[in-house]
Amino acid sequence: MSASPVPSAPSPPSASATATRASRRAAARQRPRRRWELWRSPDGQPPWARPALLAIAALAGLLYAWNITSSGLAPFYSTAARSMAESWKAFLFTAFDPGATVTLDKIGGFLWPQALSARLFGFHDWALTLPQCVEGVVCVLVMYRVVRRWQGAAAGLLAAGLFTLTPVAASMFGHAIPDASLIMCLVLAVDQYQRAVRGGRLGALVLAGVWVGLGFQAKMMQAWLIVPALAVGYLLAAPVTLRRRLGHLLTAGVVMGAVSLSWVLLMTFTPKDVRPQVGGSSGDSAFSMVFDYNGFGRFGQSGNGATFSTDGTTKSGGGGAGQSAGRGGIVASDPENNPAHKLVGERLVRQIGWLYPPALLGLAFGLFRSRGRPRTDRTRAGYVMWGTWLLTTAAVLCVVPVPHTAYVAGLAPALAALSAAGAVAMWRAHRADRGSRAARLALPVTVAAQAAWAGYLAAGQADFAPWLTPLVAAAGLLGVAALVLRLRTRRRPLGALALAAACLATLAAPATWSLSVLNTRYDGSSFDAHAGPFGSEPRGSFILNVRPKAH
Repeated sequence: MSASPVPSAPSPPSASATATRASRRAAARQRPRRRWELWRSPDGQPPWARPALLAIAALAGLLYAWNITSSGLAPFYSTAARSMAESWKAFLFTAFDPGATVTLDKIGGFLWPQALSARLFGFHDWALTLPQCVEGVVCVLVMYRVVRRWQGAAAGLLAAGLFTLTPVAASMFGHAIPDASLIMCLVLAVDQYQRAVRGGRLGALVLAGVWVGLGFQAKMMQAWLIVPALAVGYLLAAPVTLRRRLGHLLTAGVVMGAVSLSWVLLMTFTPKDVRPQVGGSSGDSAFSMVFDYNGFGRFGQSGNGATFSTDGTTKSGGGGAGQSAGRGGIVASDPENNPAHKLVGERLVRQIGWLYPPALLGLAFGLFRSRGRPRTDRTRAGYVMWGTWLLTTAAVLCVVPVPHTAYVAGLAPALAALSAAGAVAMWRAHRADRGSRAARLALPVTVAAQAAWAGYLAAGQADFAPWLTPLVAAAGLLGVAALVLRLRTRRRPLGALALAAACLATLAAPATWSLSVLNTRYDGSSFDAHAGPFGSEPRGSFILNVRPKAH
């Protein structure tokens, strides 16, 4: 009997076939991106940038919309939004009632998106929250674009991720809170400013002014806190003559002022018998309501006796809707209710302050490394603009009452941008064969400082996540050790290990607080943006232990 033939092994592919497949893959990578291929990175960006950005945006959308159907209502603002959805006159004047007899005690531009959503989908808490969810995702995407233009795709992705994992933002964008509209307008203003400062473009600078003006409709004078940063950055770095820079700033400032004051001028020049009464003003004056009751009165410099309520429904000191005796409030002139150290106090620091060390050290490192460069250097201009935004906003928040935690969200974009840019710059300096030893040690020092700070803050709420402090400490020690060893050995695996450990030490604590919003116990409310557990509260602070319900 003859033996059955043994099947032969398949022959290996020929060199020509392998080359053909490789050339096809290369051609696919080089093929221009079609408009509908949103998952592919545009030309000039790494292939991994767009998929990573979409993943970060998806995470942001998940955090913001997870509890959208139970996000709750703030009775004072939701009543006004309902009135604006039912009456176009109330919509135009941001009136409290459908008959448009009295306005809110502030400009109600932040309610325009909510009113349109309620008109389209019906009056539900999720319909009023939906615009803020969209605004949050827009902020994440624009943060990536702005920081990528400045410091590259890696820094842009890191900035978008850090902004997403800022606890106060994770809570704020998931509720119908006014500050969400403000932050989106300011980030979009920076986007246009960046286009302007790179080429000395007046049109883009004017658009930046328009966005600041729209932010004024949402939060009034708080939107103007960004103006010094944009003005200083453009005056310093725009590649045009000083005369043209001053002219561009003056033109953009006029446009910004016109957009900012549009509602105020509407109320001022409309006859009183055809417009509603101005809430929050005893003299029926829109200027007084904006610049006194909601402006300088909060510095304790006004005689209007403004008291800012802590129940989300009442305010005294004006004549606006919803005024009543209330449960008391935060008085601007009372120093016990307005401590200068509030940004590092128990109530606010875990909502916004996780990135203080990397942001400040990154700012100092970036300015030091870019010293002596030409006036138009984009890297230095970016540090100047973001640093001015951060320090100006922080200085103002230190001297005014902060009855709502969402006020400090104005720090989030600058903290995220400076932390990301500083981390990438320090990593590049650390990897460089040339350069001072101090520059290469900047990253280990920053990782150590961040791990110590995050561990300290996490230890203050040890019952919330008892495993967090040991994790941050271990990751920080591992990251610092790997970075120092890499300086001596230059081994690539140590670099990857150091990066992973440093990211864990930086992100673990704010991510834990931000992800807690997936639990309704920790996701804050429409009265106050707050992720994670409440710490010990100082006198006069905004205390809410019961989730608000719609009536």
